[in-house]
Amino acid sequence: MTLLARFQNSRNALGIAFMLPAAVLLLLFLTYPLGLGTYLGFTDAKVGRAGQWVGLENYEYLWGDAVTRLALFNTLFYTTVASVFKFFLGLWLAILLNRNIRFKTFFRAVILLPYIVPTALSAIAFWWIYDSQFSIISWALVKMGLIDQYIDFLGSEWNARIAVIIANVWRGVPFVAITLLAGLQTISPSYYEASAIDGATPWQQFRHVTMPLLTPIIAVVMTFSVLFTFTDFQLIYVITRGGPLNATHLMATLSFQRAISGGALGEGAAIAIAMVPFLLACVMFSFFGLQRRAWQQGGADK
Repeated sequence: MTLLARFQNSRNALGIAFMLPAAVLLLLFLTYPLGLGTYLGFTDAKVGRAGQWVGLENYEYLWGDAVTRLALFNTLFYTTVASVFKFFLGLWLAILLNRNIRFKTFFRAVILLPYIVPTALSAIAFWWIYDSQFSIISWALVKMGLIDQYIDFLGSEWNARIAVIIANVWRGVPFVAITLLAGLQTISPSYYEASAIDGATPWQQFRHVTMPLLTPIIAVVMTFSVLFTFTDFQLIYVITRGGPLNATHLMATLSFQRAISGGALGEGAAIAIAMVPFLLACVMFSFFGLQRRAWQQGGADK
């Protein structure tokens, strides 16, 4: 048997060969930048200057930096509120689209529009919607006599926070809804028929049939949703650029501002690397949560 034939008949060799291109891409575009960023976080590198090793000096400075602490609060608040709303709205839409309604296919296609539109275009649209002089929302409310003057959506700290959260929810709900809808499609109707024979109400069916069987899908989709929201950059940068008074700065936008606009590569890299423990905690929480639901793989909960 020739070497090529042995290679073709070896599952391990073929597996390595098929994974090699993806591994090279990950190494070049993920592993190397992460390693370089980690290194820069321990240096005082500036744009145009390599910098010297300073150890934990950047992290010690950021720990006492009021803007960085505010950015951390904004990131946690933004991620928590947006993820909760995306989950409940996405679940509601998934259940609605899973029913036998007219034009169901059309609505399933339309609901994807916010997600497939480029983020920058969505952000520009919301920027116009929230404009202090030309806002369609303020115009409509004034015409209906509900308010006397236009609302300054992006000029007030809390108004700006809520405004960017609404934009993120609008963009992220389709991803959650379509993924949960796919999960609902895998649940056999026989479960609902059996529970109905036993006298279960629609709420009891949802609580004891739908949610337990949908939990693995929810865990995966919400993990991705939280990761995407926590590291959001484009929406914030286009709509507010972190303003007003740093009220909407997230860790990602602050890292960009310090490293690129401000030229402090080491400080910006340190802010970016400081996000990693939060992201790992989210992934591990989801992973161990799924491990405890071993009954869905034929075992017993741990």
